Amino acid sequence: MTKKVKDLVLTYLRNSKKQTFSIEQLAESLNFQKSFDFKMLVQTIAQMEREGTIVFSKKGKVKLSKKNNILTGTFRANERGFGFVSIDDEEDDVFIPKGMTNFALEGDTVNIDILKSGNPIEGQAAEGKVINIQKRGYTQLVGIFTKYSEKERNESGLYGVVIPKDKKISMYKVFIAAEGIEPEDGSVVLVEITHYPEVDYTASFEGLVKNVIGHKNDPGMDILSIVLQLGIPIDFESETLAEAEQLADSVSPEEIEGRRDLRDKDIVTIDGAEAKDLDDAVRVEKQENGNYLLGVYIADVSHYVTETSALDLEAEDRATSVYLTDRVIPMLPRKLSNGICSLNPKVDRLVMSCEMEITPDGEVIHYDIFEGVIHSKARMTYQAVNEILEKSNPETLQEYADFVSLFETMAELHHILEEKRMSRGAISFDSREAQIVVDTEGHPQDIILRTRGTAERLIESFMLAANETVARHYYRQDLPFIYRIHEQPKEEKVQRFFEFITNFGIIVKGEKDSVEPKELQSVLDKAAGLPEEPVINMMLLRSMQQAKYSENPVGHYGLAADDYTHFTSPIRRYPDLLVHRLIKTYNKQPVSQKTKNKWEGLIPDIADHSSKMERRAVEAERETDKMKKAEFMQGKIGEEYDGVITSITKFGMFIELDNTVEGLIHVNQLKDDYYHFIESHLALVGERTGTVYKIGQSVTVKVAKADAETREIDFELLCAETIKDAQLLLRKPKKDSRNHKNSRSKEISSRHQNSSNRKNKKNKSKGKNGKQPFYKKVAKKSKGKKKKK
Repeated sequence: MTKKVKDLVLTYLRNSKKQTFSIEQLAESLNFQKSFDFKMLVQTIAQMEREGTIVFSKKGKVKLSKKNNILTGTFRANERGFGFVSIDDEEDDVFIPKGMTNFALEGDTVNIDILKSGNPIEGQAAEGKVINIQKRGYTQLVGIFTKYSEKERNESGLYGVVIPKDKKISMYKVFIAAEGIEPEDGSVVLVEITHYPEVDYTASFEGLVKNVIGHKNDPGMDILSIVLQLGIPIDFESETLAEAEQLADSVSPEEIEGRRDLRDKDIVTIDGAEAKDLDDAVRVEKQENGNYLLGVYIADVSHYVTETSALDLEAEDRATSVYLTDRVIPMLPRKLSNGICSLNPKVDRLVMSCEMEITPDGEVIHYDIFEGVIHSKARMTYQAVNEILEKSNPETLQEYADFVSLFETMAELHHILEEKRMSRGAISFDSREAQIVVDTEGHPQDIILRTRGTAERLIESFMLAANETVARHYYRQDLPFIYRIHEQPKEEKVQRFFEFITNFGIIVKGEKDSVEPKELQSVLDKAAGLPEEPVINMMLLRSMQQAKYSENPVGHYGLAADDYTHFTSPIRRYPDLLVHRLIKTYNKQPVSQKTKNKWEGLIPDIADHSSKMERRAVEAERETDKMKKAEFMQGKIGEEYDGVITSITKFGMFIELDNTVEGLIHVNQLKDDYYHFIESHLALVGERTGTVYKIGQSVTVKVAKADAETREIDFELLCAETIKDAQLLLRKPKKDSRNHKNSRSKEISSRHQNSSNRKNKKNKSKGKNGKQPFYKKVAKKSKGKKKKK
């Protein structure tokens, strides 16, 4: 019987898309929930673990042993020739050494064999090799074309060769077949790949020129190359544009029917001076009972972008607008984004509304979500509102005299909401953002730090309040919905962060596997004012998981929010547009089971795709900024700057200047000694001199090299702040065995019992719907009051 159970378990694990399962999940899936059957399953799992057929993950879940087991995942390339394969969200990536990649490229779906097991305690990843490429992630690339001479063309049958712009594949040549489009020498081209590098064939690509984008020296071609290489569409489909052109430029009386009329209210937009897609407007009123009425009014994009229309399908595919140094690549045609959907002043506009009554303690006690029509009284900029609140510009105060009290009331409410978020444990990162100022041809002229005043923060507070209120409402309705989630950071990353901040005398008590956001905010509070504050902020940010979209309301860790969604930017984010569509659908009561089934089937794929497209947009923004910063520093060769060490690796250290430009000091440039990389302290220590370089240390550097093409900047070290206690860094740190007390010899039934105990403990504080409150301390503060349903 045990062999039969073993075969059932193995078959299920091998055929499932998911990688890890709890004992309870296996029991339910295999129908082994009765007492006798469950005991047999536990015994079988124990035997399979002893045989090495299965292993337990760090979270105590069952998974197939990687030994002699072919795994499937997504390959992530590094320009230095190695890579990583992501297999499961709960597991660390597998490292693929240089020479073991089998010519896998970024985004390829690959099969790998494990060569060496990882060691989570030491932070060492498992190593593997790519044995097969199931599906290619690259189907096209962008590069610069070099034309062959007539003799070379006749001998080879090729037009010429392309060098890819993507650094991760720039070591390859792309031979262009003498078919179709023949570009001019120096052209930037889009190539359709017809052959990939192979071990037994050639370490190069072959392809056809699909499109000539322009010449390498054309203005703006550098950014356009990055955009196209990432597969971001720059032109809309003709059918999409045709639908957009058919839309009216103004709101008709028929469209207003059935909507709440708010055109007489003091509603304004507050945004950046350059913004043209105004998708949110606000108003605040102080009520007689001392409470505040906060109205958040969002462009009703779903009224114009109807389900399955060409506009909708292309918006879903793009998923987000992309904001780059000198341009915006919109999710919707400008006829909508800058026109009928934008909440421009002095014109009627259709909106989705969320009005909230908020107490002086920051509690939302009543709310209403509805369709409305507004007539914005003013198009305000952040700068103007800040000048009004700071009373720093008499002309601005005079120009907007009728709105001064409105903005002062807004600031009052903002401080209340901000204090509420901080008290429940939301993490407030004081991240530095830079604006790259470019000329008409896209060349960088300056890099300046962006400042965030009260105006920027109050709009953020109001949008957060609306997003939480909408998410909470539909979670309580138990209807299919799309949420913005931010999961708890992984234990090993938190542990490394806590070890890192001990270097600055900051100690955090508590369990690393259940750290609450309030504890992490306390770290930022302790770091406030220290020279190392920006680095500590950055290192904590690196320890966090990425926020994403999901159909599962697991909460937002960074905001300390039980429920959160994106409701406030449908012009530039597809999930927000979907939220509006769901609100309209669910307002038609009763909601049928057919409707629920429809959205339960659609939302997971939309959430996953939107998350991926968001990451693509972030990558485009990051690569563009790196390129423009490198181009800016090309004119600063030989100049000296003060900076801070932000990262240490075995090959050198990265320095960030005050203007956010980051460059590398290679370890080979440190000629005064041989330096050891102490990974546990993220430090370089001189063998003979004992000189220490570590994160957060102030340095003075000289710009040695800057290359916009490779997006790399090299610095030369001139001097550094002295660091003492080098010998302490050279000592081998003690291993933390706290999380490894359960040895393999313990019975799995004990593990199961411990897991059950933990679940029972959590369930004590669950509501009627079984949802675990996201923050224990918040629950304690409520003094036993049940969450309203």
